[in-house]
Amino acid sequence: MDFPTIIQILDSSVRLMVPLLLACLAGLYSERAGVFDIGLEGKMLMAAFTAASVAYATGSAWAGLLAGIAGALALSVVHGLSSITFRGNQLISGVAINFLASGLTVLLGQKIFGLGGRTPSLEGAARFNEITLPFADALRGVPGIGPIYADLISGHSVLVYVAFACVPLTWWVLYRTRFGLRLRAVGENPASVDTAGVSVTRMRFSAVLICGVLCGMAGAYLATGISAGFVKEMSAGRGYIALAALIFAKWRPWSALGATFLFGLLEALANRFPNLDLGIVTVPSMFMNALPYILTVIILAGFVGRAIPPRAGGEPYVKER
Repeated sequence: MDFPTIIQILDSSVRLMVPLLLACLAGLYSERAGVFDIGLEGKMLMAAFTAASVAYATGSAWAGLLAGIAGALALSVVHGLSSITFRGNQLISGVAINFLASGLTVLLGQKIFGLGGRTPSLEGAARFNEITLPFADALRGVPGIGPIYADLISGHSVLVYVAFACVPLTWWVLYRTRFGLRLRAVGENPASVDTAGVSVTRMRFSAVLICGVLCGMAGAYLATGISAGFVKEMSAGRGYIALAALIFAKWRPWSALGATFLFGLLEALANRFPNLDLGIVTVPSMFMNALPYILTVIILAGFVGRAIPPRAGGEPYVKER
């Protein structure tokens, strides 16, 4: 495998990992506050549909992004009300959101556009176009560093750079701010936080809403960044893969970056080599396409017992009187 091919695979890995990274960070905020969110998949799907629909109607990818965030936030509010306010089962609420988004996006898509659940193709300003960083063309001919900067670091849409910026931002928020300290404490011992005069409900709702914003960005990127519109079930299990990556990363932002890159790399390899010839045996395309999902099962089977989630995760808080 030559150097240009490696750069192309890494470039594809970066593009494919972005929705996983945003969804993984979304789940990190929610679960650090003690609210498990299986509904990442549904929020991404709803965001992708609303982003593509509004971007097509307005011709603006930025309007589509705002609509995608709004669509995911609406489902986040539903999840917050059911699991925080009404103290319902968080897992059931998340699963219900996934089913709701799966059916509602197809129904609305068929009703509005009549294209079998799809939206019309997006063109021009309705999509997030690639950004060429300064000096990328000038440095392209420099051996080694030139192709890395010009073809790997440069040439992505703005949401790719925003997603990577969210990693150190999340680390700083969680570990260097009062808000982050309280959010993590709510996920570990909400009674102590409540005793200190901090509203557990407000902190958990804040985390769920941040989760909605990040899921909205992930869904909008799927529809207006990677693709040129919405298609049925286009999230393709990425929400569940993001949850597996979150467990693999042990609820830490920098580890989440590495975990989601691993999944993106596997998907990029599957796209690049549909039938991988290893000399002795040829790996069929079906196995290559299933690689990210196989890794998800392996991680869930091998790391669920070892990765320790927040102690109060999944449990509704009932204030003692």
